[in-house]
This record gives sequence, structure tokens and C-alpha cells, in this order.
Amino acid sequence: MEIKLNTKTILEKEFKSGLRGYNQEEVDLFLDDVIQDYQTFTKKIEALEKEIEQMKKQVETTPRRSAPPANTGGTNFDILKRISNLEKHVFGDKLND
Repeated sequence: MEIKLNTKTILEKEFKSGLRGYNQEEVDLFLDDVIQDYQTFTKKIEALEKEIEQMKKQVETTPRRSAPPANTGGTNFDILKRISNLEKHVFGDKLND
């Protein structure tokens, strides 16, 4: 994708005037706003490109994690038993009512 305009091109653009042409001052004010936006967009793009490069370098230098830790021996039955014991401890005899 190629950008055709830059701030200099916009600033130096000359328009032909006709019989009922546009108000030159109004056109100039509008082009000033366009130039300011282009400058803002250009700065933002440059900042984002730098941030992307920094993040790429960070990813490259960050050590990769090995495989996830092995199962610590907790099966579904063990988990359910622990939950049951916890419920008994918290609710006590209320569970049997």
C-alpha cells in the first residue's frame, strides 16, 4: 500500500480558481488541519512501529517455557473427596439435615 500524500505535498498543492471558485482562505485552513492530522498519524505510526520492534525483541529474548508441569497426582476422585471433606468442615451437620 503506497501513501500518495505527505505534509509537504499537501502544503504545496495549488488549486486553479474558477468563476465561482472556493474561498482560498477556507481551503487553506482546511489543508492546515489535514497537514496536522498527517503529522499526528505519522508520529503515531512511527511510535507503534518502534513498540512492535521492541516487543519482537522482547519475545526473542524471553526464555521459552518448557512443557506444563506434570499432573501432581490429583485424580477426579481425590478432588471430589477433598471437596466433600471441605463441605463437611464448613457446613458440619447442616449437610445431613
